[in-house]
Amino acid sequence: MMDRSTLEALFEGAPRFLDRLGAAGPFATPADLFTAARTIVHAMPEAEQLELIDAHPRLGAPPGAVSALSYVEQGYDRAVGAPAGGETEIELDVAAELDVAAELDVAAELERLNAAYEARFGFRYCVFVAGRSRAEMLPGFAAALDGDRDAECRRALDAVVDIAFDRHARMDRHARMDRHAKLAPPTAEARS
Repeated sequence: MMDRSTLEALFEGAPRFLDRLGAAGPFATPADLFTAARTIVHAMPEAEQLELIDAHPRLGAPPGAVSALSYVEQGYDRAVGAPAGGETEIELDVAAELDVAAELDVAAELERLNAAYEARFGFRYCVFVAGRSRAEMLPGFAAALDGDRDAECRRALDAVVDIAFDRHARMDRHARMDRHAKLAPPTAEARS
């Protein structure tokens, strides 16, 4: 159904987990695969669980240090402070400076939270971003520092599967759109 390279992209690598998932297959449907993945991640030895969690980049990792899928999920493909229209050049310059300052503040806070979380729990904070900005992630990240280690590990493992499921759904949606575009008749502009 899904080849190893696709699974590596969905789950950010983690070879021991992928070996287990491969051994549990083949799966009749993607839903069966992700159900099995969730069962496997919670049943694996802790060292393998942490390998899987830590395969994901830190929240707010530099854009060059993340996979193509994480790049999009962490919002690096979206312009910060895109103009709404009608702004003067000075207003745009001031807004851009404020956006840069705000992004630097968020980046510094993420760096602080990542270091504190990893020191407290011994693994990376992994969360299903689901289109939220890095700034929107800060309150949940800060609250997680007060959590129980086992509960945080379970939450992170569920996030890994949720992220992979969402990635698969987006890849599937794009593939269907591409197939539909190839089947659609040419537009009037394309014919002329």
